[in-house]
Amino acid sequence: MVGVGSRTKIGGMGRNEIRSFRQVPGVRIVALCDVDNANLGPELESFQKRNEKVAAYTDVRRLLESPEIDAVVVTTPNHWHALVTIWACQAGKDVYVQKPASYNIFEGRKMVEAAAKYQRIVQCPNGSRAPNGHAEALDYVRQGNLGQVQMVRHVHFSPRGSIGKVSGPRPIPSTLDYNLWSGPAPIVPLERENLHYDWHWQWAYGNGELGNWGIHHLDGCRMFVGGGLPRHVISIGGRFGYEDDGQTPNTLIVYFDYEPAPVLSEFRALPKGKSFLANAVAGKDSWGANAMDSYQGIPVGKVIHCEHGHVVSTISSHAAFDASGKELKKFQPTTPDLNRNFIEAVRSRRARELVSDMLQGHLSAALVHLGNISHRVGQTLPDGQIRERIAGNQELSAAYQRFQAHLLANGVDLDQTPATLGAMITFDPDTERFVGEFSQQANQFASREYRAPFVVPEKV
Repeated sequence: MVGVGSRTKIGGMGRNEIRSFRQVPGVRIVALCDVDNANLGPELESFQKRNEKVAAYTDVRRLLESPEIDAVVVTTPNHWHALVTIWACQAGKDVYVQKPASYNIFEGRKMVEAAAKYQRIVQCPNGSRAPNGHAEALDYVRQGNLGQVQMVRHVHFSPRGSIGKVSGPRPIPSTLDYNLWSGPAPIVPLERENLHYDWHWQWAYGNGELGNWGIHHLDGCRMFVGGGLPRHVISIGGRFGYEDDGQTPNTLIVYFDYEPAPVLSEFRALPKGKSFLANAVAGKDSWGANAMDSYQGIPVGKVIHCEHGHVVSTISSHAAFDASGKELKKFQPTTPDLNRNFIEAVRSRRARELVSDMLQGHLSAALVHLGNISHRVGQTLPDGQIRERIAGNQELSAAYQRFQAHLLANGVDLDQTPATLGAMITFDPDTERFVGEFSQQANQFASREYRAPFVVPEKV
């Protein structure tokens, strides 16, 4: 077993996975890999203090040559997920790859193909797959206890501060191999203060809030509406409240036009309080700022609206309610721990036993990409024009009113700082390509230009 990470000291997720897998009976962590020695060194010291032998690598390609390794854990930045997974499959290793499974739609499909071709066990964890009652709530709804699903809402209302704005390119740390860190992405000057975590908010490496937090619930939303992908997607969003080096939206609505029940996702990252804006401009930490909005009492989670009631689903709690709001049932988890589930499947060689295999990871990550692509292909428009264009969609219009009210509460006037109305993109789930209006622009974001030799191949 090997942990592969590149954030802070093998990364927050890397440390979490080391801790989790060490608790699985029979698992031995034999190697660590990180392109930044400042991250790798402290974790190696932890192993040495425990008198545990572990190899150290900077280049994952060298790590994958080791015959001692059976499986790898991928906790790299998003733009590396696919290539490490594909290389690992080709090298005969099983893979536990963190969310979101892929950086773009093309990569996700290639990961699915690699897992199948090389008959590897590939797990793609996220919050909706964890043992928390979600699977049991899903079964309850599928059994018809609340009637037909009519709509699924995903909400994430949690403050996210500014990442700051640098005056010019920052020096590359001497401990870092920037060529390897960049990998499939272009090598460009470092223009953010925090090299490691804040890549999430720059398009070359990350997928914004949808990829960082949204995937935990969008995966569950997809399961409640049938498990496939939507035909049409539209978004409204922007980066509001401060000017920084982030590029991804911090306030975003995405409407996934599923049949027969749509999914509506709302992200808000500014708290109700102007003091936050002053802190954000100064680049200070904003956590603990004034309370955020909530929807039916939850600031983070999803609500599944059905004919005869609804389900409230958070990361840690799931409950069903009737039409009057009376609680009908709380759901207790019976699904296995994701780390142990992965190891059991590695040992049995039965990929069907995985809680979240590579195909499921790909399809849910595709929702992240669809929402972001709509935004990136969209157009910044005056408030009145946005209202006019979405007037035919009652739910989207209501969400936009909440969007505007939230921004006004934080001193952001859409007449002065207009939002981006995303393109109404049309997606063919069979070919996983965009068709119709905006398809040429949208398909450019379905993949990327790769930098040799870090190329995700057409044929895996």
